[in-house]
Amino acid sequence: MTDSPETLHVRGVLLPDDTQTDIWLVGDRVTLSPVPGAVTVADGGFVLPGLVDAHCHLGIAQGGHPSAGVDAARELALVDRAAGVLAIRDAGSPIPYPMLDDDPEMPRLARAGRHVAPPKRYLRDIGVEVGAASLAEEVTRQAGLGNGWVKLVGDWIDRGVGDLAPAWDLDAMAGAVAAAHAAGARVAVHTFAEESVAALVRAGVDSVEHGTGLSLDDIDLMARQRTALVPTMINIATFGGIAATASAKFPAYAQHMLDLRDRFPSVVRAAHEAGVPIYVGSDAGGGIAHGLAAQEMLLLHREAGMPALDVLRAGSWGAREWLGFPGLVEGGLADLVVYDGDPRADLTELLRPRRIVLKGRVVR
Repeated sequence: MTDSPETLHVRGVLLPDDTQTDIWLVGDRVTLSPVPGAVTVADGGFVLPGLVDAHCHLGIAQGGHPSAGVDAARELALVDRAAGVLAIRDAGSPIPYPMLDDDPEMPRLARAGRHVAPPKRYLRDIGVEVGAASLAEEVTRQAGLGNGWVKLVGDWIDRGVGDLAPAWDLDAMAGAVAAAHAAGARVAVHTFAEESVAALVRAGVDSVEHGTGLSLDDIDLMARQRTALVPTMINIATFGGIAATASAKFPAYAQHMLDLRDRFPSVVRAAHEAGVPIYVGSDAGGGIAHGLAAQEMLLLHREAGMPALDVLRAGSWGAREWLGFPGLVEGGLADLVVYDGDPRADLTELLRPRRIVLKGRVVR
């Protein structure tokens, strides 16, 4: 990291305000009042609050096994940081790393503990696996291991059925959501299939991850409840490979995955049009590389038809507000990315950050 003076100055077109603005970064805080002696680190261009990856996994290494410790998790986060991602929600980690919450080098972290998963029906060594009778108790425990989130696996393949099926009975899952809320945590739920996502939306989860099985009724309820959707379109694009691997033994499951993949752009489009809060998440970790939040934003625009400004909101100031990381307002947090071109006119500008400032320090 490049050391920076305590007080920095940035001038550019500040988004979403669309005004040429001067801002000063005093330590880790933003002020709009001039600070004498500040060093100008960017003059011109378009300024965004730091990007967000609202669904990734620092504790899962390439290949789908747990990361090799805290240092490995840190290195993955630095890959995201180099792409302008300055806030991360880790949606489930098999390794604990609370010491990184206040690390000045790290993007800001909102994180769950381990995935809470059904016995023998999830990725090996990734989740903590419990039966329905212990589900609420385990969710309460995991609420204390994250810093505000719990990750619940809502469905996965059931080999006895030969297709996706809810992870536990629906009443047990609703009880788990209530237990997490009672413990002061928000609930992110992994779900692909129709039955599970419908039940979990009605149980009051805070965010639906993936959500390929959402119906129009589910979407309408999410909009009214302000339940967030994190589509992870990069992840959904891998369903073809999953189906090819599974087709010989589980043909119904393979076809179901293909059907869910093919309809998904229209699901995301319908959710956006209904007013569901949508946020950017790459699902990095395991089979998906880190540093791809901007590519996820391009997919939301190209495939789901979200307007560029709404995509920027989903991956920058809107997602930061949702996670509790204020943007470039008076007293906000000193995280920003500067681009030469206007990303509203060309979202590929997100692939070319010129200046990155995290916690009031220049990192690029």
